[in-house]
Amino acid sequence: MALYSAAAAVLAGLERGEGGLKSLVYNSGFPHVRQLYALVSETLRYASVLEKLLDGAALLQAEKKLPPQLAKVLVYDLLFGKGLKCGGRWKALARRHRARLEAELARMKVRHKVSRNEDLLAPEKAVSAAASQVPRYVRINTLKTCVDDVIEFFKRQGYAYLGKAVSVEEMKALSGKKFMLDLHLPELLVFPSQTDLHDNLLYTSGHIILQDKASCLPAFLLGPVAGSHVIDACAAPGNKTSHLAAILKNKGQIFAFDVDPKRVATMNTLLTRAGVTGCQLVQQDFLTVDPRDRKYSRVTHILLDPSCSGSGMVTRGPGEEAAPSAERLQALAGFQRRVLSHALSFPALQRLVYSTCSLHQEENEDVVQAVLQEWGSAFRLVTAFPSWPCRGLAAFSGAESCLRASPAETLTHGFFVAVLERCREGAAAPSSLPAAAKESPQPGEGAEPGAAPKKRKKQQVKE
Repeated sequence: MALYSAAAAVLAGLERGEGGLKSLVYNSGFPHVRQLYALVSETLRYASVLEKLLDGAALLQAEKKLPPQLAKVLVYDLLFGKGLKCGGRWKALARRHRARLEAELARMKVRHKVSRNEDLLAPEKAVSAAASQVPRYVRINTLKTCVDDVIEFFKRQGYAYLGKAVSVEEMKALSGKKFMLDLHLPELLVFPSQTDLHDNLLYTSGHIILQDKASCLPAFLLGPVAGSHVIDACAAPGNKTSHLAAILKNKGQIFAFDVDPKRVATMNTLLTRAGVTGCQLVQQDFLTVDPRDRKYSRVTHILLDPSCSGSGMVTRGPGEEAAPSAERLQALAGFQRRVLSHALSFPALQRLVYSTCSLHQEENEDVVQAVLQEWGSAFRLVTAFPSWPCRGLAAFSGAESCLRASPAETLTHGFFVAVLERCREGAAAPSSLPAAAKESPQPGEGAEPGAAPKKRKKQQVKE
């Protein structure tokens, strides 16, 4: 019952505007974060259908002590999920009304002239067509395994490997038990969007990370060489941190900050499972960190992915679809400018990546422009990933050096990335390649990020 109570509390928090889905889930105290996130996300996806079911079956009128948020998660799992996972009075209540709820669901399908539960979502436009095409991306954790071994593992499980993608259209057409290597990123596999790998041995053992392609861009473009000292300024839940550790080959030092103790605990679990070493987790607001502290005197790279509106997240549920107010955007942008400027004040810093999962210019190009103006000629934008098709909005001269991502154009969540480097008097123009990419030999001179990786053998996972 704890799962359903926690999910109901998250739904209630969303309705009261207490935070976003991720933050409420991580702050819930429920030990199985992924399970809770999945239940709440799916309940939100079916929210309008569930409300009609509850009204049609008059469940809340019959059970006056049943909170509406709890009713939604119970009915979701009863009718659309994998069945109720609780006992006691709530299970007895659900069973008591099951026949009436199933009858109401059947009537809804007849009215909408559909046969599948998922088809009830289409009239409600709960999920956009572009969002539904975003594939399942799988980042290979090179701390534990390598590309060849993971591909062979999935082939033994009955998946058909189609080689490296040559276009976005090819990735969009994936279906069934087929997968391919990503078009741009060398250690990223692409599966059809509905592929569920949460129970796969490679995931539970930390050999693969389920991470959207756009979310892989910041660490990849930061590209610190092995041995570097790196800060992940707003690190939870830790996927980007584990990606940095893989790029560093666990050689060097990562300082990963988050202000919330529960998120830090969750991050510790994730990083341990991924085999990350050389990472110091710090429960502290990054804005309060002293850049002159000697322990950070060798920090040359910073990844900054601060809190944002989350407007680019295509899996956000109906409860979070409302656009942020102008006041909310102004407050977020103010925080983002402060934290970006603070990050640039670390004395040994050479390269920084600023990223958000926001679509709003106020949180993206405008923040970068304001901070660059504040710092004068000390830092400049690097043209990140020149072949990437989606560029920054023309908000200021040079904004095209930034990159954007979207479901329609890049088959990812909505995302924004800017790469900044410290200027040196008389220095050559900064390279668009991260240092790690320049250090590792690639096939052909001048190969961009995304060239085929060197294959190497690591520990194998047996089925």
